[in-house]
Amino acid sequence: MQVGTVKQIWRYAIKSMAGEQLKQCSVGTLGIPGDRGWALRNETTGELTNAKAFPFLMQCSARYREAPANGLVPPAEMRFPDGFTANTDQPDINQILSERLGKAVTLWPLQPADNVEHYRRRSRSARVLGRLARYGAFRAALPTITSFGKPNAELRKMFSRDPGEPIPDISILPPELVEFTSPPGTYFDAFPINILTTASLDTMKRLNPAAQWDVRRFRPNFLIETPPDIQSLVESEWCGRTLRIGTVELQCDIPTMRCGMTMHAQEGLEKDPSILRSIVKDANQNLGVYARVTEPGEVRIGDSVTLS
Repeated sequence: MQVGTVKQIWRYAIKSMAGEQLKQCSVGTLGIPGDRGWALRNETTGELTNAKAFPFLMQCSARYREAPANGLVPPAEMRFPDGFTANTDQPDINQILSERLGKAVTLWPLQPADNVEHYRRRSRSARVLGRLARYGAFRAALPTITSFGKPNAELRKMFSRDPGEPIPDISILPPELVEFTSPPGTYFDAFPINILTTASLDTMKRLNPAAQWDVRRFRPNFLIETPPDIQSLVESEWCGRTLRIGTVELQCDIPTMRCGMTMHAQEGLEKDPSILRSIVKDANQNLGVYARVTEPGEVRIGDSVTLS
């Protein structure tokens, strides 16, 4: 069944910075080559970090100077809100970023999956819970465990939830995310591909017309233009089903859980807490769908998108 066509393709050279639009791309088992190829590490905590800790990153943008190829991460150019530009391979880049963010950080290209220490969360509790999360029974109990006390407070902070708002069901996330900041070998939040539809954006615009429901707030890889007769949060119904986009086959796994990064200011968009409040209230806390790649291939703007 055809559910739309590819309207936009996005690749994000540096995690949490604005990305670049592509006319076409290849897609492998780890998504679009070069997507989230770089990330920052907070040298105070020793952990990889993102715009949850440094919202300023959302106001910056990054693009590759050359196309990623052969599994290598090439240098990227970043642009700051004041127009200043810097490159990931210049000797003083860590000093520049640290001064801009007001805290010691370092910039890292993607590391091999077996370099698990690079991706590991540093708290003792994360190590303990990470081992327990390997067991299905423990993961099934996570909604109860995180419903009170310190675990609840930490999740509320992580997802920017107000008092009285629900928190996401983290039991459906990949279990390694309890122990690691991202799946080792990647800088993705959870899965290699994030998909959003125009139907969902239009639905949220109707529910909260005062807000700017701009695709850039949500950092998808593919924005799918859906037919006019689809007027709902349609991709929330795709979990467990297969999408074919161009020659690529994707397995839709879980809804895209949304956090405070959706409401932060970025170029051309003001900070707007109502964005997240609306998603929590009207979209069951989610907007978009995460997917993994079951058949690599090519995608171009205008390609048909089918659901089975």
